[in-house]
Amino acid sequence: MDEHKLHKCPADSQGDYISSVQKATVTAAISTSFITTFSGSALNLAIPNMGIYFSMGAASVGWLITVYTLVVAAFSVPFGKLADSTSRYKVLVTGIIIFGITSIAAVFAPDAAVMMTVRVIQAIGASMIFATNMPIAISAFPGKERGKAIGMVTSGTYTGLALGPVLGGILNNYFGWKSIFLFGALVSIFALIITIKGVRKDINEDNKMTQDIQGNIFYIIMIASVIYGLSSLNSHKFGWIFIVLGVIFGFFFVKTELKAENPVIDVRIFTSNRTYTLSNLTALFNYSATFALSYMVSIYLQVVMGFSSQTAGFVLIAQPFFMAVLSPRIGRLSDKVAPYKLASGGMGLCALSLMFFAFIRPEISVWLIVASLSLAGVGIAFFSSPNTNVIMSCVPPAKFSVANSILATMRTTGQSAGMAVITLVVSGTVGNVSLYDVAPEDLVSTMHIAFIIFTVLCAAGIFMSLQRKKNA
Repeated sequence: MDEHKLHKCPADSQGDYISSVQKATVTAAISTSFITTFSGSALNLAIPNMGIYFSMGAASVGWLITVYTLVVAAFSVPFGKLADSTSRYKVLVTGIIIFGITSIAAVFAPDAAVMMTVRVIQAIGASMIFATNMPIAISAFPGKERGKAIGMVTSGTYTGLALGPVLGGILNNYFGWKSIFLFGALVSIFALIITIKGVRKDINEDNKMTQDIQGNIFYIIMIASVIYGLSSLNSHKFGWIFIVLGVIFGFFFVKTELKAENPVIDVRIFTSNRTYTLSNLTALFNYSATFALSYMVSIYLQVVMGFSSQTAGFVLIAQPFFMAVLSPRIGRLSDKVAPYKLASGGMGLCALSLMFFAFIRPEISVWLIVASLSLAGVGIAFFSSPNTNVIMSCVPPAKFSVANSILATMRTTGQSAGMAVITLVVSGTVGNVSLYDVAPEDLVSTMHIAFIIFTVLCAAGIFMSLQRKKNA
């Protein structure tokens, strides 16, 4: 299908000029990227208060976060396929409405069961957003400006990450945890108005094609099992069983997709398009290596350096700050410079930052920690938008939503794998205890081992990224 059958790019779109349609589209994409990310990072701070409010134990209240992650990861690709074959605009609008309504419903949830249900439905709305906001923004720009669109939308994601701990902490401290959901509802209303008024409606001429129900079911079970297994390695011994179960369903999923008339994912692309496969694997390794960075450093700042959680939060802002500020610029640059070079260089910077923490000592200056976090932020900014640009360049516009959803799944799986590494290292060094309760010297030793592993993972990602040179 020709690109313009879904979204026609304005003819006057040249250089850095952005038409009114492009501006509205990007604003809608940025605001939805911001709120879905902000809600997650801000809500982490409110979980203890929510546990008290709903009389939930530590393990149970943690599911308010876990179930959201599971559902988003499992449903993004199915909704991406639905959006590609029907209407991205309709799926995005539906997702925003669901996210906004559930944000309001969370404020009035009477008990834990209702709150958990609300979070599941909210995650379904978020998966619709994740599947469509980036593809809609990209489709509003000509191919030569794809990186610019990706960079701007990515900045919204990282702005949400940066403001989540700060603004979320302020809202939670002064107005309670419900204010975080109310803020999410307000941003959702803003995004909905912008989307309805400014984003072009798309009509896919093939919207009557049948959906791959069996493939969808196998995919959802596969991803949910793997993510849950990785996330639960520290809570019970059945984590590995769920991972194996996910692999088994992955086998059936691939077998089904090879025979399906309209597969959820055209799995043949992973064998026919080397660049596409390497780019997704590079993303998987990058997020595996870098996701746990802020988590481990936060604990280090509090346990070893004696900072309060609020002070630690301000130190940690250095990383997402550079990610948010640089992403639009790097996105534009990826339209002019080979994206794989920028992505590889970004992973190199991440590896240097990880290596610093692999040899960290208690007497180290906090300013060196800020500098290393900043280096990681710069590295991720150089990696994320260019790598996304490479992936989107490998598929036709009609498959943007599925491609973006697969990338999002790689990100979520990588993040879960990174936390699983932490779990296994902690279990092997200090046992099944909270890192906040271990002795400072034991925490430092644990960090050394974990960050050596992360550095190796990052190096493997760099190797994969550089292999794309043969196809550049």
